[in-house]
Amino acid sequence: MALTIGIVGLPNVGKSTLFNALTRNQVLAANYPFATIDPNVGVVSLPDPRLDKLAEIFGSQRVLPATVSFVDIAGIVKGASEGEGLGNKFLANIREADAICQVTRAFSDPDVVRVEGSTDAEGDIETISTELILADLQTLEKTVPRLEKEVRIKKGDAALLDAAQKAQAVLESGTTLFQGAAAAGLDLADVAGLQLLTAKPFIYVFNTDDAGLADEDLQARLRALVAPAQAIFLDAKFESELVELEPDEAKEMLAESGQAEAGLDQLARVGFDTLGLQTYLTAGPKEARAWTIRKGWTAPQAAGVIHTDFERGFIKAEVVSFEDLVETGSVAAARAAGKARVEGKDYVMADGDVVEFRFNV
Repeated sequence: MALTIGIVGLPNVGKSTLFNALTRNQVLAANYPFATIDPNVGVVSLPDPRLDKLAEIFGSQRVLPATVSFVDIAGIVKGASEGEGLGNKFLANIREADAICQVTRAFSDPDVVRVEGSTDAEGDIETISTELILADLQTLEKTVPRLEKEVRIKKGDAALLDAAQKAQAVLESGTTLFQGAAAAGLDLADVAGLQLLTAKPFIYVFNTDDAGLADEDLQARLRALVAPAQAIFLDAKFESELVELEPDEAKEMLAESGQAEAGLDQLARVGFDTLGLQTYLTAGPKEARAWTIRKGWTAPQAAGVIHTDFERGFIKAEVVSFEDLVETGSVAAARAAGKARVEGKDYVMADGDVVEFRFNV
């Protein structure tokens, strides 16, 4: 399932450092605007300790986790909606992403220059939000009159026009659609076809330092500022050092820093959830694997991710929850304990289901 999260932010906030750490690649990370000209795409494994346990139970030869795709998009500057910097190209790249991860600087370092006009995290968030809002307003300023005309001549969709007008009102108030749609009674699904940038799900990553990671008041203030989006606080430099270590060394370094979870692992997990995704699991002697599906998908739809024939010929699915499988120790023991269920075409998959599908070829 090829869904992507676009990493955006002002220049010199640590976007490329974060991307390098996420993908263990070394894209250009330079101390000046527009170090990243073309978007870089990285596929990141989703941390899932359940797979190691399944591999142990089934004697699997390999483990295949789910993945999250990140696109590193070059820095936005004030005026991007009018084509400033490389604005038009950057906005087009953002438009192609399924969710937006906005990286914001929340550290002090005189050796890393701030782009002109940048002063603090709140101001930087406002700058990018404003550019995305202005770009969406430009789209609606063309779309709404066309929809009004089509409705007048009874060849248009009145519900779509109403949704577009509500979206326009939210944006004109200076609020992104992701933040303001609910209060305005707007269902974002109703404007999905308009490709509005601020209707995409948002994640906020605050690139900070030791002081920021320890400052609970700062974090609370910034979380409130970006709600309902999720906020992640990490030190991109620390994370880039962490991924260069062996797993045991990285675990020790993380423990010494007082963190329970690596920031990158948190970002991958939150990103996966923000995209509306979940996983189900399969296991056998060859592999233990996590399969990516959308939340709310039924068993036949989930089977189709393995192969389209599985969906077309779906008969039933034998399902054991991961917890029950671990508790009983095997699928046979789960059956004997009444923990294995046979589900039909209407079954809605749950995250962590361990499944074996039955189908007609």
